[in-house]
This record gives sequence, C-alpha cells and structure tokens, in this order.
Amino acid sequence: MTRPISLSRSGREPFDKNVVFHETEFRPSPRARPEAESDPLQPIRIAILGPLAVGASAVVCTILIHALAVMATVKVVRHERRLGRTGSSFWIDFGIVAVTVSCALTAHLVEIALWALLFMICGEFSAFGNAFDHSAVNYTTLGYGNVVMSPSWRLLGPLEAANGMLMFGVSTAMIFTVIQRLVEARYVDLRE
Repeated sequence: MTRPISLSRSGREPFDKNVVFHETEFRPSPRARPEAESDPLQPIRIAILGPLAVGASAVVCTILIHALAVMATVKVVRHERRLGRTGSSFWIDFGIVAVTVSCALTAHLVEIALWALLFMICGEFSAFGNAFDHSAVNYTTLGYGNVVMSPSWRLLGPLEAANGMLMFGVSTAMIFTVIQRLVEARYVDLRE
C-alpha cells in the first residue's frame, strides 16, 4: 500500500490538505473522502531483472548493428579518399553524405525491427506490424502512449528509448564527422 505524501510550496506546510500524491496521479486524499474504504490505485508489480537482462542483450545487438553501419561508412569514405574524389565536386560529396545517412537510417530500421521481434518473442504482440509501430514509437522517443505493455515487460519501453537516443547520437556523430572531413578536403584553408 502506498503512503500519501502531502505536497507544499515551502516544504513545511501542506499546500492543500485535500490533495496528496499517489504514485501516478494527483487525487483527493482518502482522508478528505471518508467513503473511500480502499485505495483504488494499488501499486503494480513491475518486473525489473528479467526485462533488464533481455533489454541489455538487445542493446548489445543494436551496438553491433550500428558498429557495422559505422564500419561501412568508414570504408566508403576511405575508398573515395584513396581515389582522390573527396572534396572534388559537390555531387560526389553529396553522394558520400547520402550513403552515410542511408547506412545510419538502415541501421536504425534494423534495430527497430530487432526490438519489435523481441516484443513478439516476449508475447507482447502477435503481429509484426503492431510490434514494429510500437518499437518505432519507443526507439524515437516519440511516446504516443497508445499501447502500454504488460507489467512483466513494461521496462523494455524505456530501455529501448534510451537505446534509441544513444544510437541517434552515434549516427549524428558519424554524419558530422563525414561532413567535416569532406569540408576539410574541399577547402584547403580549413585544414589544421
């Protein structure tokens, strides 16, 4: 059973004695409503260790997928640089950036599909389309909230969101680095 906590502006006296915080929402205190026999907002037991272990394995897989995307991008940029094409024209540089962005986007889509498959294995979804949609919402931290997973696997949602944020950071760094190298190759005065 949850213990109500009175909120106040100064921290010393209650702001409103009839409002207390109960885990998920503000509602009148049971003391303010004597007819309330029991707490309708019973705490939900949410599994932690199982989803953390499963989610950690998914995170490791997404790191490997992203590492492959980074390696492919590095290989393309090194190949173009060896041929002396980097910085030689706008369209070649545009093509290199397009390949970089395509590699990053492909990695993200594969990672979203991996999480969707994981949701299906856990029994949260029966159709891949619904699982992919839910996974994409979590991964991109969009957060529609139209589907809430069962308490057994609910922790996978925030784990996927954290994973997505980190992988988008890796993609951003990869794209920025490629563009920086192309600008340095094209404009000699910007080289250090």
